[in-house]
Amino acid sequence: MTLRIVRLGTPRLHDEGTRIGTVRRLPRGVRKERYATDDWFDVWYPDLSPSAELVKQAQTATTEKEWNTFTRAFKAEMAEPSPRRTLDLIATLSHKSDLSVGCYCEDETRCHRSILRELLAERGARME
Repeated sequence: MTLRIVRLGTPRLHDEGTRIGTVRRLPRGVRKERYATDDWFDVWYPDLSPSAELVKQAQTATTEKEWNTFTRAFKAEMAEPSPRRTLDLIATLSHKSDLSVGCYCEDETRCHRSILRELLAERGARME
């Protein structure tokens, strides 16, 4: 059983498990009934995405300093009770189930999913 960090909209691996979309907005031009079929996600869970304000900050971050500022702010959001409990839950479930967490961004190093990877690993998630 493992947890994978994935790019939404890419082909699924055969043992990827439930795909959780940790994005603020739904995919454009995709009908709701096609989200899972077209490899976007099985469950939309915006609670693990940055706030709208932070999404804008991340998208405009061009320097390492700006990205680090975003990272600190997003980690602070994830330290709030509800996201923190969700991260704990996903980390625990990764020991018994195959799961994946993802976002649309092409470059994971400049995406909040890289931070989710770190936060989940800190909680003992069984990562691929």
